[in-house]
Amino acid sequence: MHIRILLTTFAAAAALLTSAATATAATEPLSAPHIANHFDLAASQQPENITVDRTGAAYLTFSFARQIVRVTPGGRPHVLATLPAPATPNTPNLGKAFVGGIARADDGTLYVTYATGTADLTGIWVVRPGGHPHRIAALPADGLPNGLALDQHAKKLYVTDSVHGVIYRLPARGGKATVWAKGQELERTTFAGANGLKLHSGAVWATNLDRGTILRIPVTARGTAGMTQVHATGMPYIDDFAFTGHGDTLLAARDDNQVDLVRSDGTHTAVLTAADGLQTPTSIAVHGSKVYVPSAAYMTGKDPNLLLAHLDS
Repeated sequence: MHIRILLTTFAAAAALLTSAATATAATEPLSAPHIANHFDLAASQQPENITVDRTGAAYLTFSFARQIVRVTPGGRPHVLATLPAPATPNTPNLGKAFVGGIARADDGTLYVTYATGTADLTGIWVVRPGGHPHRIAALPADGLPNGLALDQHAKKLYVTDSVHGVIYRLPARGGKATVWAKGQELERTTFAGANGLKLHSGAVWATNLDRGTILRIPVTARGTAGMTQVHATGMPYIDDFAFTGHGDTLLAARDDNQVDLVRSDGTHTAVLTAADGLQTPTSIAVHGSKVYVPSAAYMTGKDPNLLLAHLDS
């Protein structure tokens, strides 16, 4: 689907959902929400995914600008790398090149997913400190690589494909990607299936945007995928997420201008809404007591930003 058609359709649906949202400030366990950084929509500075280093600096993918940036709260984004543009982009569902998930190793190496609809560029790209971006693994050009997670201990990368509805695994050094998990729970129904991705407590966790679900897939002793478990349901437009550090409790970004607190039993409530400044939130990062929420403005068409909030203990 062409991006203009896609965004028009999603915007209409989001407007209906957002109008029903409670116009109040953040609720427990979040407090003091505020917009720390405003980005330039005209320059396609639309943050899709985020990771944070030990100092609290954020690393973002600007999806349609094809950029990887570093930003400190209140500062201006510093471009670390711009991925090469395809000669003729034909990205499934989007029509244009898309930089999605991001993961960071302890040594500062950054990994990102890149979808262009072309065989020469689609896959996993890496940027090492002071280096230039280069591809370390190819992925199917007719897919949409999206979420990304790094297992530093096992030296493996996990990647969701939102079109094919699978999770790939590959060596962190690069090489051949293989399908690690598949099944109906990961598949799309209309637009996008497997989306956000995290590693937590011996399992791979993923979202399914179309189905509004959070999934848990245990990693067996052999490293294979165990049975997929549906952890939570009823969250339309769910994108990426982050664990709070309190067991299996997590915060999930929803493209309909909402962030949900999802408890360990799968129940969930809204803790941030458009009233707090959300503009199509796409992902979450938690660093100590600080919560980072990038908004890409895909559906609202205004004020892409980075919101910060305090996570109460």
